[in-house]
Amino acid sequence: MSGAVTGPERTWTVGTAPGIFPFVSHAIALFRRPLEFLNSLPQQGDLVEIRLGPMRAWVVCEPRLVHRMLTDPHTFDKGGPLYDRLGALMGDGIVTCRQSEHRRQRQLLQPGFHASRIAAYTELMAEETLSLCDEWRPGRKVDVTAAMMALTTRVTSRVLFSDSLDARRAAAVRESLAAVVRGLFVRTVVPVDAPFRIPTPANRRYRDALARLHTLIDSIIAERHRGAARDDLLGTLLAAVSDEPDGISERAVHDQLITLLLTGVETTAMCLASAFGLLASNPEAEHALHRELDALAPGPDGRPAPGPDAPAGLVYTRCVVTETLRLRPPGWLFTRVTTEETELAGRRLPRGATVLYSPYLLHHDPESFPDPESFVPERWFPERAASVPKGAMLPFSAGNRKCIGDSFAMAEATTALATIARRWRLRPLSARVREPRPAVTLGPRSLVMICERRQRT
Repeated sequence: MSGAVTGPERTWTVGTAPGIFPFVSHAIALFRRPLEFLNSLPQQGDLVEIRLGPMRAWVVCEPRLVHRMLTDPHTFDKGGPLYDRLGALMGDGIVTCRQSEHRRQRQLLQPGFHASRIAAYTELMAEETLSLCDEWRPGRKVDVTAAMMALTTRVTSRVLFSDSLDARRAAAVRESLAAVVRGLFVRTVVPVDAPFRIPTPANRRYRDALARLHTLIDSIIAERHRGAARDDLLGTLLAAVSDEPDGISERAVHDQLITLLLTGVETTAMCLASAFGLLASNPEAEHALHRELDALAPGPDGRPAPGPDAPAGLVYTRCVVTETLRLRPPGWLFTRVTTEETELAGRRLPRGATVLYSPYLLHHDPESFPDPESFVPERWFPERAASVPKGAMLPFSAGNRKCIGDSFAMAEATTALATIARRWRLRPLSARVREPRPAVTLGPRSLVMICERRQRT
């Protein structure tokens, strides 16, 4: 550690990650054992320098420093290895665009994520989840991760472009997204393009999946041009296409759809799969969830059923989702780039410096969350949640670059969890639960569980 540096607010500590060959070892450690590597960094300081190949970068480990960074997007803009790779994949959509363009894009998309629209989407979410539940049978082994990917693909695609995605194309989206996500993480931590130009099987799978995804989006846009207008996000985007200064291009429509698919499908699927794995390992929390669901008014089939306003009323269910996002945040590592020379934790950072922050690291800080490795949904009851330090819980980021779909994702995860758990218990194949392997998102890649029909308690 380099010692204490006095900043304007308190004495921050600044250090360097250890390693005999830091030009190589930090990237290798981040790729091979990323969670362990991140959890080791607070011992070195509140701001820790690492090396990713020839590039210097800084990891922010202290919640208040992260909050300061995220609420100053003009100085700490979207950028760095992650967003460089995402930009090549998504184009200039709302997730990857620079701060100067962000407000315009957010204003265009925001009506689709208004609270009134999300309330209407809840019925759609429950409908798709019930359809999934009807496919399961008692005693059947189910790949929960794949099932949640299928569910979130269907929900997201209906919101984006109504019923344009049939079963064949929905499967193509799921498979393509999975291949892209698998290949994207290594491209993030290895900021050199040469290894990815080699025609290895993995590189070919990545490029082929990316090409399929772009071709599919282009075909959906072309079909919409030939058909009737619809009241969905694709319709909103196409209505804004114009050569006028406040208009957008056809390419921008494509980029936004790719962005919303990639960010809206995988992350919520990982959250749901993680939630079922955690509930199976924590029977007291599972019983508390079932008690809440069984207290709901019966639905048409005689079982307790969440209605259109369910996310607001399912207090414990929402706490389960929130605690899952704390313990297993799907978005676990992000980067920013400084737009000018600035100071952070008392250290002068040059213009163009890459700064990383990890929700996983922050969410596992014992000072912010006592007993951080335990799954405790009760910590999100209102009277307890108020004590969480600012910047310590960031599943959807913060500031004006906070995820535009945060309320949508919470409603989808809460509705899906309630709808499935009122009908089924999902039991693990063994008592040993494997730790999730991070890629671009964090979560179980293939969680196989056994369906058991729920009995009302």
